[in-house]
Amino acid sequence: MCGIVGIVSLRPGLAVDAARLRHMRDVLRHRGPDGEGILVDGPVGLGHRRLAIVDVAGGHQPMSNEDGNVWIVLNGEIYNHASLRDELLARGHRYRTRSDTESILHLYEEEGERCVERLRGMFAFAIWDQRRRTLMLARDRLGIKPLYVAVTEDEICFASEIKAILAAGAVRPDFRRELLGEFLATRFASGEPTFFRGVDKLPPGTTLTWSAAEGIHRRRYWTPSFPVNGHGATLRGTASEVREGLVEAVGSHLMSDVPLGLFLSGGLDSSGLAAIMAAATPEPIRTFAVGFSDRGANELPYARLMARHVGAIHRDAVVSPEEFMTALPRLIWHEDEPIAFPASVPLYFVSRLAREDVTVVLTGEGADELFLGYNRYRVTAWNERLEAAAWRWLPGPLRRSVQRLVARLPAPARRRAERTFLALPPGVRARFFDNFAVFPESSQRELLADPGRLAGRDPYAEGMRLFAAGDDGGILERMCRVDLQTYLVELLMKQDQMSMATSLESRVPFLDHHFVEQVLQIPGRFKLRGLEGKAVLRAALRELVPPEIRARPKLGFPVPLARWFRGPYWPMLERIVLGSRAAARGLFHPAAVRRLAEEHRGGGRNHADRLWLLLNLELWQRIFLDGEDVGAVERAIHA
Repeated sequence: MCGIVGIVSLRPGLAVDAARLRHMRDVLRHRGPDGEGILVDGPVGLGHRRLAIVDVAGGHQPMSNEDGNVWIVLNGEIYNHASLRDELLARGHRYRTRSDTESILHLYEEEGERCVERLRGMFAFAIWDQRRRTLMLARDRLGIKPLYVAVTEDEICFASEIKAILAAGAVRPDFRRELLGEFLATRFASGEPTFFRGVDKLPPGTTLTWSAAEGIHRRRYWTPSFPVNGHGATLRGTASEVREGLVEAVGSHLMSDVPLGLFLSGGLDSSGLAAIMAAATPEPIRTFAVGFSDRGANELPYARLMARHVGAIHRDAVVSPEEFMTALPRLIWHEDEPIAFPASVPLYFVSRLAREDVTVVLTGEGADELFLGYNRYRVTAWNERLEAAAWRWLPGPLRRSVQRLVARLPAPARRRAERTFLALPPGVRARFFDNFAVFPESSQRELLADPGRLAGRDPYAEGMRLFAAGDDGGILERMCRVDLQTYLVELLMKQDQMSMATSLESRVPFLDHHFVEQVLQIPGRFKLRGLEGKAVLRAALRELVPPEIRARPKLGFPVPLARWFRGPYWPMLERIVLGSRAAARGLFHPAAVRRLAEEHRGGGRNHADRLWLLLNLELWQRIFLDGEDVGAVERAIHA
């Protein structure tokens, strides 16, 4: 795992400024404390910070081919590089290192831009081909490794993190306010845009090429497809195939010249990885977990249970509210955008703990999206099924009577009924997207100082586009397709930034693209059976994971924000979320924000997630738009 940066000058005859390139590179020191390098070749400059994982002594970057006319900087790991190396040696290429980076170089010499289609791994890289005077950027299929790009009239800047592009001065920090509605609904911006005007993500599974003669071209080389093959299949047989595929994926991800470990939450996904990893390694594996002192937000007993089950060397940590809140401004700086998920913060603390013992960890990210583990899949699917059954026998006037009855229910029951087909209009927009929004569109109209802002960018546009794309699969497969290309990409960014904040590489065996393509062929009925999510995965891991863990509900790094915001951190909310500085930005109606906060404080509703978004947005603006020192923002939290 490393950090890459680069500049391409679009002005004829103007060379890249090496000092700017170094500044970009060194902002990312946390991503690569083991080495650094730059290459400046006229209009193109590449920079690299290295975290040494494979070929610790010989893998320095930027790296060239044997002729010195093709150069690369890479962030990531290529798990099939050993087989590629044998093939490329047979074709006459000469290797100077044992690094997987060099295999990409030689493969590019053979196959050009299409080399990405042969790579198995997680990666974001840039190749400068001096012969063809062409730059190529590439990102892995699922978006495990980030890559950001800013294109101006004068240059192209790219980097592993947005802050490096800002450090180059290519764009000034300016909030893309048209994303506000999407942030409030989904927590993040899907698709290419970031919160910074002028800075975009290179989408997963995409390459970008540039040359002075042909300009910029993008190509999508991979998208998830659902050629569902369930004819004659059984749950038991499919589960056996899933287990075999996962064992193979985990084995490939153990490639390393440095110590490895595992994030063990005590849930099904990481516990399955622990069992497979323990069986594949001669020494006891090292596992790491994090929790809180609140009983409802502490999964540590389950993590310890699984660690004992596989004979792991286990360490865990309990994060205090003070540690959590003190770290928040620094972690917003690391993440570059408002932190979407409170679980990012404990992820940082478990990464810091693991880095004391290992340099690489495996994690269970991706299993919920692949195997339909989230509650929203169950609720949406059952809404569709129950509506079809109920409305079939009810005439129109009676249906309207039922809908009017929902409005008269006592508040707790009414809020539950409003999430069902009894009150929701038909269609995926209302039942899958808006139904699970942090701030649904109706709430946003009350909150936003300028509700017309909602007309500027549909918060569900990208999700709706992906849901409608193609004709493969039913509603379960379509929900999976949406989340693989939106929600999961945000989770992966979170994991990358929080682990790299501690110079730790994280790997995700569930997202090995061979395994992903295998799982996408499994019918949705084997993943969501009745009310049981991830059914086929549970069956696959039945002999490996204790029943106490297989049967427990998903928690997923729970954070006791609701209690903190009603108690010790209510004064912080008053200062930061309800304060005059936030109000002066003119984004929200102060009275609406006050009503929300007071309702939460009084216990009438749990608005912890909503207050979390408003808190993070204000802190992010102070750090990146106002240019306030992170230390000053930390002090504001505890003032």
